[in-house]
Amino acid sequence: MSANMERRKAIMGRSLKLGHCVCDTKRPCPCDTFKEHNVCTCAGERLPIKTGKVALTRTVRKSGCASKIGQADLKRILSHLPPVVDPKVILGTAAGDDAGVYELEGDLCLVQTVDVFTPCVDDAFLFGQIAAANSVSDIYAMGGRPLTALSIVGFPIDELEGGIMEAMLKGGIQKLNEAGCALIGGHSINDEEIKCGFAVTGLINKSQVVSRDAAKPGDVLVLTKPLGTGMVSFGAQIGRISAKSLEESGCVMASLNKDAAEMMLKYNAHAATDVTGFALMGHLVEMIRGSGVNARIDMSRLPILGSVLQCLAEELLPGAIERNQEYVSAWVRIEDERHPENLPILYDPQTSGGLLVSLPPESASGYVEHLKSLGHKNVSIIGEIFEKSGREGAVFVVNTELSASG
Repeated sequence: MSANMERRKAIMGRSLKLGHCVCDTKRPCPCDTFKEHNVCTCAGERLPIKTGKVALTRTVRKSGCASKIGQADLKRILSHLPPVVDPKVILGTAAGDDAGVYELEGDLCLVQTVDVFTPCVDDAFLFGQIAAANSVSDIYAMGGRPLTALSIVGFPIDELEGGIMEAMLKGGIQKLNEAGCALIGGHSINDEEIKCGFAVTGLINKSQVVSRDAAKPGDVLVLTKPLGTGMVSFGAQIGRISAKSLEESGCVMASLNKDAAEMMLKYNAHAATDVTGFALMGHLVEMIRGSGVNARIDMSRLPILGSVLQCLAEELLPGAIERNQEYVSAWVRIEDERHPENLPILYDPQTSGGLLVSLPPESASGYVEHLKSLGHKNVSIIGEIFEKSGREGAVFVVNTELSASG
């Protein structure tokens, strides 16, 4: 692209007079880009765009749901927000559930959520699929049906080829179509890092809302997807995970929780949440605290990705694991200390993880077998709910041995 010298002179003249670049007030004028490449991006000139295959996980600092703000910081900030007083808000920010629920007429309610994060795989189309699957998952976790979505994209358009953003959106649309959810608009921003997500609106019957905080003593806990996506994405960022392992993780993340949600209504689930950035333990602790119960987790029954044992052995552990563990440690009791090296899987930030469902004991086996018959081979009973004995509920962890088969 040839430079328009008159435009460059006018733009740079204004920047020099102000003492700042007019496009980025953090930079002086002339900026380093101009000094090194003789290109003034403020004047509409562009650096050569990176072409060819781009590994998306290498372009960001933190991948997937590990890029989200930690529970401790988020809770502290949200605690200072004013309360919502609208009587039609059934579940709002105070509840901290997977999605908000707003009463419309009769038994019909609106259910809404939004989710945005950085790439967790290297392929743009697959990343778009995962972003969409993750966004509609909060609707599914409540027992709702997604109807419409708005895309939210951050993209370094001056550095990466626009076809990458196009592929992301195409992947998202494909997955939304699979969910029966229509993309009706969106918003984009020129950002330093790639981000993609969707604001999703759905419908739900008030009598069928499955909240996170209604688990009952005697319930059985079921997890519908394998754990380990955070570790695998982190390993991919630093070049320590095979393409095959990342592909396995990507397929899991891109799969919808639609069947799991529909079946949990059929099998009379008491409570549910989707397992994402706060990890299995973070989301379970929120469930037991909100429900006023205890839980017991059998780690030997956890479904895990095939490369999780490699990640644990080589300590391919994202920093979000420590943040998640620190936040929930007061409510976790490790009763089997034989394999401390396996404990990080409990705190691994998941991207587009499975549903954690609390069901009556007479329904749990039927729920699991039904999902397996639909092709969800990793669904597993992982624990149980029981009455709490103290003032605070707790999660008790037993059998800390892991196997690749879950």
